[in-house]
Amino acid sequence: MAQSDKPESLSYRDAGVDIDAGDAFIDVIKPVAKRTQREGCLSGLGGFGALFEVPKNYKEPILVSGTDGVGTKLKLAFDLNKHDTIGIDLVAMCVNDVIVQGAEPLFFLDYFATGKLTPDVAAQVVEGIGEGCVQANAALIGGETAEMPGMYKSGEYDLAGFCVGAVEKSKIIDGTKVKAGDKLIGLASTGAHSNGYSLVRKVIDTYNVPLDTEIGGKPLAEAVLAPTKIYVRSILSLLKQVEVHALAHITGGGIPGNLNRVLPDNCHAIVDQSSWEWPALFTWMMNTANIERSEMYRTFNCGVGMILVVDAADVEQSIELLSASGETAFVVGEIKDGASEQHVHII
Repeated sequence: MAQSDKPESLSYRDAGVDIDAGDAFIDVIKPVAKRTQREGCLSGLGGFGALFEVPKNYKEPILVSGTDGVGTKLKLAFDLNKHDTIGIDLVAMCVNDVIVQGAEPLFFLDYFATGKLTPDVAAQVVEGIGEGCVQANAALIGGETAEMPGMYKSGEYDLAGFCVGAVEKSKIIDGTKVKAGDKLIGLASTGAHSNGYSLVRKVIDTYNVPLDTEIGGKPLAEAVLAPTKIYVRSILSLLKQVEVHALAHITGGGIPGNLNRVLPDNCHAIVDQSSWEWPALFTWMMNTANIERSEMYRTFNCGVGMILVVDAADVEQSIELLSASGETAFVVGEIKDGASEQHVHII
């Protein structure tokens, strides 16, 4: 073949992957990660693996891990071109799961995948992840940014998170101490958090609802993208003074689908739905789309993002401590003796 007949030289950039842009993005992440550093961090970003030492105050540390994403809430972030809080959601979904067993979140890693890296959008996402880690006192010590042409629509990306926490072996919260007479304390959510968004979007699309529609005094767009509440600091503070028998993070499956996961077989829970007021977003969705109340309860948190089970004698102190930590806390029910086909009864 003659020299002039040689095919045109191709590069990775021609295939849609910009290595230089990826390297530059690491420089954006580094100061965000530095802001989240805490005791135990042994390495910065850039290595093949992140190093973390379990804090020395633990005598018999048990590691607790969790991983999650934010589901189709991402689609609304794309539609609204708002990416600064979706990272908070990502951290929240992981650390709120870890705290359920009494574990203190130690570190967090993220996975960000897109067809073509858009630095300013990715930077907003990572800033949100950093903010979530600060709220949870978890170190952002690593992650992966993947540029994969052809895998995602233009302007779209996917997120996944991974968190590791630690708890003393003797202080693991596993629900075995739950007993008849215990009370249920609910912690208010900030909205739909990161669950049920396929139905949220279905309601919006089916009824052609403008995203600037006012719901409960604020635009629908603001209501649906409100970041997930991170309960870590308030619960860790409570655990220093009150014995909590069980915790349930109210995610997909709602109250009945999550509270039942932490109850022993010999008892059941009675939840009094008159004990709190639904946020406007949930009432609006139910009324707009004629959604059955039972369907709302098994799809959304309906205003309760976390439920704690405590001894009846500890209720008043628990609510005082949680309120002092900035939570809106209220008694939502109690534990009754005896097995039941339905572990959780909402009355």
